Amino acid sequence: MLEDTTRINMLYDFYSSLLTGKQREFLELYYQHDLSLAEVAAESGISRQAVHDLLKRAVRTLESAEEKLGLVARFAKQEKALRKLKRLLLADDLTGQARQEALALLDEMLD
Repeated sequence: MLEDTTRINMLYDFYSSLLTGKQREFLELYYQHDLSLAEVAAESGISRQAVHDLLKRAVRTLESAEEKLGLVARFAKQEKALRKLKRLLLADDLTGQARQEALALLDEMLD
């Protein structure tokens, strides 16, 4: 569940502009402010089922955008490469091989 919430928040960070104002509002309340479906429904004056349906449509929109554009996947790949690069550069003895690996990581990220 936490992994799903984290993924949806990442998708939201990248693609929220593709959502309607109501979808953004409900996603924020449910995923970022940790309100229940019933609490979101009570706050907005609609049924719990309507909130659920709206959230499902919004998440489908975010997932569809990621399928087409892949920005979150690219970000995660770059973050992993940066962590490895940092580990290489923090090593006490930066060997020629480590230097070459660091440069290769940089080249990969710049492509």
